Amino acid sequence: MNLFYSPELTSETIHVALPEEESAHAIRVLRMKKSDKVFLTDGKGMFYEGEIINPHPKKCEVKIIALRPPSHAPRPFHLTIAIAPTKSIDRFEWFLEKATEIGCDEIFPISCKHSERTVIKTQRLNKVIVSAMKQCMKSQLPKLHELTDFKKFISQEFGERSSERKPPTLNSKLQTPLLQKFIGHIPELSESEFPPKNSQDKLLSQVLLRTPNSILIAIGPEGGFSEEEVSLARENGFTAISLGNSRLRVETAGVVACSIVNAMLEV
Repeated sequence: MNLFYSPELTSETIHVALPEEESAHAIRVLRMKKSDKVFLTDGKGMFYEGEIINPHPKKCEVKIIALRPPSHAPRPFHLTIAIAPTKSIDRFEWFLEKATEIGCDEIFPISCKHSERTVIKTQRLNKVIVSAMKQCMKSQLPKLHELTDFKKFISQEFGERSSERKPPTLNSKLQTPLLQKFIGHIPELSESEFPPKNSQDKLLSQVLLRTPNSILIAIGPEGGFSEEEVSLARENGFTAISLGNSRLRVETAGVVACSIVNAMLEV
């Protein structure tokens, strides 16, 4: 079964023209024809069943037959991962793919003091995310932001930030969403002892609340966040955490963070 992505879809849509790349895949690659059944997603949590009425390879037209809600309830939390892009863009693309598969709502590429990459091609990276969403048959497309300077990113009012997908309210007594903010931090290793002791902050699994509306986790570059960046994050309400005993590569840390949150909070 193939899934197609059309961001223009809404519950009121009767006919839709697939984007050019999706049209080419359906008609030229899969050789689909008029009257063939197709399944689509809007990337916002809904599936659709349709029928091809004009099999044009650049503008395939589809008639929407039915809305198909996901077979499971949406995650009761909003997960944002801020992460420094790796020097090898392939490794960063791997993170984007796995984060989409596991479950993530927003991704902020951040530029830090020790960053090895200061330029990314967001359009190319968005294609990786769309492909991963379709491959694993998900209906929620993570929102990828532009590369942002760490100091600018860390000072944002995330609790008041608007998003295409609002985190659900789990506690009716709260006037604003309950937000937990974390920053992955591993202190520099001592050069005077071997094997080195991996001193840690508290584990993410120990400090993550069971009923937050939103979780924000910042993952630094290969050289880690600078002490200045960690201090700045703490001043802005972030809690320094560890992801375990191992010293993880950037993309691995991002995937582990996604996995921990989803395993602990997904209903």
